[in-house]
Amino acid sequence: MRDPRLKKLAANLLDYSLDVRPGEKVLIEGEIEARDLMVELIEGCYERGAVPYYHTGDAVLRRAYLLKATREQLDREAAWEMERLKDLEAAVFILAGKNASELADVPPGVLEASRLANEPVMNLYLQKKWVLLRYPTPSAAQAASMSTEAFEDFCLAVSGIDYARMDKAMDPLVELMSRTDQVRIVSPGTDITFSIKGIPAIKAAGKYNIPDGEVFTAPVRDSVNGTVLFNAPSLEQGTTFERVRLTFEAGRIVHADANEPEKLLRILDTDEGCRYLGEFALGLNPLITKPMKDTLFDEKIAGSLHLTPGRSYEEADNGNRSSVHWDLVLIQTPEWGGGEIWFDGVLVRKDGLFVLPELEGLNPENLL
Repeated sequence: MRDPRLKKLAANLLDYSLDVRPGEKVLIEGEIEARDLMVELIEGCYERGAVPYYHTGDAVLRRAYLLKATREQLDREAAWEMERLKDLEAAVFILAGKNASELADVPPGVLEASRLANEPVMNLYLQKKWVLLRYPTPSAAQAASMSTEAFEDFCLAVSGIDYARMDKAMDPLVELMSRTDQVRIVSPGTDITFSIKGIPAIKAAGKYNIPDGEVFTAPVRDSVNGTVLFNAPSLEQGTTFERVRLTFEAGRIVHADANEPEKLLRILDTDEGCRYLGEFALGLNPLITKPMKDTLFDEKIAGSLHLTPGRSYEEADNGNRSSVHWDLVLIQTPEWGGGEIWFDGVLVRKDGLFVLPELEGLNPENLL
């Protein structure tokens, strides 16, 4: 018997995140571990008069495929995917792999070729209605240092938060960021400044990611100066990076260090755009309070922010282009060392809590 909470989650995805309409063709793509949710989504599409399609993935098969894949092969795969996408109106992507490090031993050059080949595919997806979410698995629970049952309860709770309420509460922050020029971030090991002038601020409240909860923009590309020390671990390309420290001059990363310095530099040298930032965002989800080594969760931690080496989003475009988009998280709650965010010389958030009256609705106790 399927967990009844999955039916509610499927309904939220189809009705709120995707706003599925009768006759729309919907792709439901996920790894086989998420089969129960995929069944609920397929049945939910039929109930709404939509037309579901499905595709199941497997990270073990993907690794075997990539180990000796050629660029020509990857380009042809991407072309097939483009043809399929042309006929779709919406898509649900469910992450549910057994091993987040399954691709750790795939040669970096092949991973880079795969990213480059798939850039047109991702750009086309962004023109559709889409939503991405994490399905609870034992491996994800282990990475989060939680029991399987506790992690499952957590995932379903955080996925079912009142995102419409959160969306409305974000409006004052969007308005403030939209008229802000200079940003300063101060934390232990961190003192960094940049401009966000003229770049849109965008709400993320359950329309594209589940869980969700952030407002993002991008630094003016050449305006970033100073050093930032990220205190949340980050799992990227199969490697867990700890205490990533980046120093910027005129927007460019000129010094970088972490527990895996050679691997860090290899990522940052993927292309020139990876040495610049493509995103700045504030995390706002009241139920996410600690790192889980899963970007989909960690970038939304209440009282956090993230900065992103690599490409910018089309909605908040600072002109930076890269095949990489790597969200690195700095938590500023007291348990993580505290910190401050200043907009145009005015203190906006201290130790993870907003101090301006118009923004207090985004503090955790007011979103629960």
